Amino acid sequence: MKAIGFFHNGPIDRDDALVDLDLPEPVPGPRDLLVEVRAVSVNPVDTKVRRHGAIPADGPRILGYDAAGVVRAVGSDVTLFKPGDAVWHAGAIGRPGTNAELHAVDERIVGRKPTSLSFADAAALPLTAITAWELLYDRLGVAQGGGGGDAILVTGAAGGVGSILVQLARELTGLTVIGTASRPETQTWVRELGAHHVIDHAQPLQPQLDAIGIPQVRYVASLTHTDVHYDALVQALAPQGRLGLIDDPATPLDVMKLKGKSLSLHWEMMFARPMYQTPDMIEQHRLLDAVADLVDAGRLRATTGEHFGRIDAANLKRAHALIESNRAKGKIVLEGF
Repeated sequence: MKAIGFFHNGPIDRDDALVDLDLPEPVPGPRDLLVEVRAVSVNPVDTKVRRHGAIPADGPRILGYDAAGVVRAVGSDVTLFKPGDAVWHAGAIGRPGTNAELHAVDERIVGRKPTSLSFADAAALPLTAITAWELLYDRLGVAQGGGGGDAILVTGAAGGVGSILVQLARELTGLTVIGTASRPETQTWVRELGAHHVIDHAQPLQPQLDAIGIPQVRYVASLTHTDVHYDALVQALAPQGRLGLIDDPATPLDVMKLKGKSLSLHWEMMFARPMYQTPDMIEQHRLLDAVADLVDAGRLRATTGEHFGRIDAANLKRAHALIESNRAKGKIVLEGF
């Protein structure tokens, strides 16, 4: 089968940063689906693993943590899907990724593909939807339908996770949603996704929050450059507020700064459930199905920013480069081999 991977860690401008490969087809395990991959999208985690991730001793590392496709075969213990089903999923970071014609994935982290979306648009959503859902509801503890009278500040709201988190918060909670974006086109994007207010994270945050009449927020979803914005986020949080983050701060965070306001810190790592085979791992299947229902009901929209063409090393290298520039809007998708 065709696949794209790498044998050596390094910058994206290296000739061998990502290479086209021909690999044996994977064999599904008892709880696995074997999925024919129709489309994928690219996430910041792809670039991080390419630069620093471990490489198997017996072959290349295959990236890709989003896919939409069709089930070709199922393992002996599979109960949720059958061959021919259209599905979407993000996969597990400890297994080969989705940048391949065929992908083996545990059924408990797979959902039904929304019928209203193309494979390309569907591929834009799984990882970010799981991350946003878990961050908002499981980590920050916002109740669906709750949050009335409170506000959430979403930093980096125009990125992949922000693009779906803004929608979930606006559509399924009573929170006032404040997104940050630094360019006119990304600010427009965040408003279109449903944010009540958009402010510029390249400028001091507190004066902008004061200007919109919301000097403090109950929740912060910090999606990028948390270390850069940390002091401003602590200042913006109301006493007993909650700070959730998903990125990898370049410098350690001083948690003692949270004590005075009795603030709490929450990490979201969407790979934790499949990585540790947690008893509630199937919640990712359920939430992906719930997101599919919301999409098909017209309550959530696709977050595709750009379509980069077919799935090959050259196009994936372009996608990695754009993500590393920190100028991507929404998600970058690729389709077909």
